[in-house]
Amino acid sequence: MKLIILDRDGVINVDSEQFIKSPEEWKPIPGSLEAIARLNQWGWRVVVASNQSGVGRGLFGMDTLNAINDKMVRSLAQVGGRLDAIFFCTHAADSTCECRKPKSGLFQQIADRFNVDLNGVPCVGDSLRDLQAGVRLGCAPYLVLTGKGMLTRENPELPPATQIFPDLDALATALTA
Repeated sequence: MKLIILDRDGVINVDSEQFIKSPEEWKPIPGSLEAIARLNQWGWRVVVASNQSGVGRGLFGMDTLNAINDKMVRSLAQVGGRLDAIFFCTHAADSTCECRKPKSGLFQQIADRFNVDLNGVPCVGDSLRDLQAGVRLGCAPYLVLTGKGMLTRENPELPPATQIFPDLDALATALTA
């Protein structure tokens, strides 16, 4: 099985320092939805793993998070794409949970759900914690320079062998070439 794990904010959609708090605020990064559709066409199963601490902080509720994710899924369908699953952690940053990235709990849930070893599975993010969470379970780290990616690229803790791409569209092109 070809599996790829994507962060949401800053990879698929435009990120915000104030969180994406409504479906109206969710805006895809140009080319990202088409990139996912292209990955699907080439046989990739696409999964999202995302910290959504806005719920834990009380900025929005689960109904709003579900509406935002529904908008993403519907927008993908309009360009012929789909997600195989969406995993998220709603805990606040000060939580001791195991699912909040950079911990690997979300990735372990993905491995369990799909009954796969994540060794070598691409994990795509725009922040260090996105990559660290996947690398802990053997994922291959891919940094996109959208969202926080430009700042993350300069971080000395960037996992070794991280491949860097301008955006998800360029990464999908490389994986489907």
